[in-house]
Amino acid sequence: MSITLTETEPKLLPGDLAIWFFIFMELLVFGLFFISYAVTRLQNIELFNQYQLTLNSELGAANTLLLITSSYFVIRAVHAIRINNVKSCIYWLYAALGAGAGFLILKLIEYVDTFAAGISLSTNTFYMFYLSLTLFHVLHVILGMIILLAVAIKAKRGAYNDQNHTGVETGASYWHMVDLVWIILFPLVYIIR
Repeated sequence: MSITLTETEPKLLPGDLAIWFFIFMELLVFGLFFISYAVTRLQNIELFNQYQLTLNSELGAANTLLLITSSYFVIRAVHAIRINNVKSCIYWLYAALGAGAGFLILKLIEYVDTFAAGISLSTNTFYMFYLSLTLFHVLHVILGMIILLAVAIKAKRGAYNDQNHTGVETGASYWHMVDLVWIILFPLVYIIR
């Protein structure tokens, strides 16, 4: 006797299983990056404390709020598609994209200030980690936005409904990973001394 799983039956993980392997690998890479940062910081506490004060923690906090808000919007999109409200799902996905764009704009402002001050990856160990970690995360934000945009376009074309919404959940899962990484990255790099 075989059992088939339909969209209406609860699943262990939302979305496609393949995205969870990808998310796990991404979290592993970020985790190794964070451990390297923490170990190096312990060996250079004064240097890290000194240059950490040069970061714009207000922009970092605003970006944290933008990503948390965008994750809320994505949650609303998933809820909307599960009750077959496609129009609302699309609206919430576009709202999440708007918050993601706000994040990128604030990061761009921060990077313009950083590079205008003559700071680069080779300035010192702290800035090497700061720029590497945040730029790597920005690439994930961009990829997440591309995924959410693709999901919104497919939803607009009628690809999703209350019986078939794995794609929406898959995009949402990736976006939440991007948000989670920033929630760890922000205090680690900007706040903790």
